[in-house]
Amino acid sequence: MAETSDPSNLPLVSVIVVNYRGADDTVECLRALREELDYPADRLEVLCVDNASGDGSAERIRAAAPDVRLIESDSNLGFAGGCNLAARAATGQVLAFLNNDARPDRDWVRAAVAVLRAEPTVGAVASKVLDWEGRHIDFVDGGLTWFGMGYKRHAGELDDGSHDASRDVLFGTGSALFVRTELFAALDGFDERFFMFYEDVDLGWRLNLRGWRVRYEPRSLTFHRHHASMADIASAREHYLLERNALATLYKNVSDETLAKALPAAMALAVRRATARGEIDPTQLEITRRGETEDHGPVPVDRSALAGMLAIDQFVELLPSLKVSREQEQRARVRTDADLVPLMRKAMEPAYPLPRYLAAHDALVEAFGLDEVFGRPRKIVVITGDAVTERMAGPAIRAWHMAEVLSVEHQVRLVSVNDLVSPPQAEFEVHAAKPRELGAHVDWADIVVLQGHVLEMVPSLKKVDSSKIVVCDVYDPMHLELLEQGRDTDDERRAKDLAGVTKVLNTQLQRGDFFLCASERQRHFWLGHLASLGRLTPGLYDNDPTVRSLLSVVPFGLPSTAPRRTGPAIKGCRPGISADDKVVLWAGGVYSWFDPLTLLHAVHRISERHNDIRLFFLGMKHPNPDVPEMGMAGRTRELARRLGLTDKFAFFNETWVPYHERQNYLLDADCGVTSHFEHVETTFAFRTRVLDYLWSGLPVVTTDGDSFADLVRTERIGVVVPPEDPDALAAALEKVLYDEEFAAECRRRIEPVRERFTWESVLAPLTEFCRDPRPAADRLKASSPLVRSPQLNGAEAVRRDLSLLREYLDAGGPLEVAKRATGRLRRLAGERFRGR
Repeated sequence: MAETSDPSNLPLVSVIVVNYRGADDTVECLRALREELDYPADRLEVLCVDNASGDGSAERIRAAAPDVRLIESDSNLGFAGGCNLAARAATGQVLAFLNNDARPDRDWVRAAVAVLRAEPTVGAVASKVLDWEGRHIDFVDGGLTWFGMGYKRHAGELDDGSHDASRDVLFGTGSALFVRTELFAALDGFDERFFMFYEDVDLGWRLNLRGWRVRYEPRSLTFHRHHASMADIASAREHYLLERNALATLYKNVSDETLAKALPAAMALAVRRATARGEIDPTQLEITRRGETEDHGPVPVDRSALAGMLAIDQFVELLPSLKVSREQEQRARVRTDADLVPLMRKAMEPAYPLPRYLAAHDALVEAFGLDEVFGRPRKIVVITGDAVTERMAGPAIRAWHMAEVLSVEHQVRLVSVNDLVSPPQAEFEVHAAKPRELGAHVDWADIVVLQGHVLEMVPSLKKVDSSKIVVCDVYDPMHLELLEQGRDTDDERRAKDLAGVTKVLNTQLQRGDFFLCASERQRHFWLGHLASLGRLTPGLYDNDPTVRSLLSVVPFGLPSTAPRRTGPAIKGCRPGISADDKVVLWAGGVYSWFDPLTLLHAVHRISERHNDIRLFFLGMKHPNPDVPEMGMAGRTRELARRLGLTDKFAFFNETWVPYHERQNYLLDADCGVTSHFEHVETTFAFRTRVLDYLWSGLPVVTTDGDSFADLVRTERIGVVVPPEDPDALAAALEKVLYDEEFAAECRRRIEPVRERFTWESVLAPLTEFCRDPRPAADRLKASSPLVRSPQLNGAEAVRRDLSLLREYLDAGGPLEVAKRATGRLRRLAGERFRGR
């Protein structure tokens, strides 16, 4: 993201801090704004509102921060009203709201401004907020329940860097939020009727409805003493505000159709939440319980229960003014409720773990059909045949990230039929299963995502009448791989294996409702397969001429967070490799379709001119025990030994690096390399682990011929060389290793490319499909041509038959006529048998 160094090109930012009897915190916050921010002082305006504290706060703030514009309110306007008061007095083009019990990081303002400058559709920037010590999460993402309650996803979790990627959110926390000034004014600012709580949720919701985006930016960082302003206020008063404001937010912002279902259910649920929280006996007034208690005496009610009831009462009190606001918001909206459901994350989240409450929640959802409105979380099973452990290969890595991304919105199980299943910690279920046990997982799921040979293990899925939605991940053209891999076997077995794998793929292509491939090259290849199997029907084509609703490109992806070193790996650690050596990394396995032999010859040539080159093979033994070592691995070791490179210029990691440790090896490398032969497997392959080079910012040297070479050439992030040309490969490696200016330019160009390949980005077609899954158009039951061919009359039929007779006689004589006639009789008999 481009950032300007010219202060005159930076907008004036008005930072707004609201104080109410918290002068100590406020003074510390204002000092940090003045002394610690990396933003030109003349482009920063700081305003502080004292909300009628009445405890001398205003005088203390004025004395401690004389350069701050202090605005004294005549009454306590709450957080919402205090912010609006300052916003009306502000002169900046950007408003920045900061809680008085928060402190900004050095780049807090600059990072947010960079987003607003780079992305004109972003109306607000949500800062990342950690606790005061910077260890635990306060805000990294927002969620919204169907009943209007916003919540901070991942709050309280340890900040491990997994939320350091920008993303669109429904709202940001008001404790650290940037908004374009004109937009804030057009929205009439925060809703002052809220006083505090959910005014930020409401603002973000309204902003999104009008077509603007709220962008979470982790580099815009603050630290927060959460709710220091509420420390002396009873929890019942907080519950009251949360309950009332949630109903108000819901009422203002959903469509008429949604409101008709959601509002009565939300109000009923608020009552149940109140009685469950206050542990009120809900049956005490049943007529059958007369005499058990005094009918006319008072009944003690816990304030936590009273909060929910009074919240509904006061929501009703606000309805006349809320109705005006609702009409305004509904007129101004340009996005539907369905458009925003993904930003709600898990709208059907119950939010409170109270048994009676949970029962009511489920009953109301079913009674009012709310899952139809807010998207019932789908049950999705992702099935792989690969080992799911700390050491994972490409198929398992891909399945893992599919499950991870889909689990944000749905219930997901990752199931492996491999004997090795000991997964890292995950926010989704991971199961090991024998093939015979897959049926239970398939029955549980609404959507089945599968790879490899899995479909063969679940015969029920292959049946024509199976109604289960099936997504087939065909990113790995197994039959093309087998053409190379099978070279080490006898001809008869090779032919049988190829026929078997082709049949497995054809079965998937005939059954699937949605297909994923890894590149546009692959897409063209699989379109040919699908067409030959009759899947590209006129109905499908007329509905979607691009056919992307059936077959979409989902390349391999990258983590959204930058790699962080967690331990030593190669340099200064592996015997024979010093901290100053130039390391060339081969990041994947050594398989028959690769050409590490030409690479070894190239390294041998370079070693005669540069004594510091080191080639490192990251993994020689596949983590899946079902994948045998291929002959190329042995040939590679033998050539390295014969050239005198082993443990001097070429090094082999004979195991497999754990997936969550690979970044240490990548960060020790100076460039990444991949080389392969010129054949059809290369043409349609997608080198999955090579993307890790982009993740770690490594210049790439690659052989020409595959889609990755196209990317390197187009984006100028390395050097592409002809196949089996050791001299060209040696020259390319020398350029990226020893031409520092060239290498630096490659790294600079890699950064924007890397953003396109994050798992969240590349899996977008799959996430979109799972939000609204449907059978493929040609698999819909009871489908038939809408307009049929007209029936021929008697004379027309005779002329047609005579024409066909002449054609068949010319083609093959009487035998051809007999063959055709027999076929026609069989077809007519079949139609009569089927009742046509």
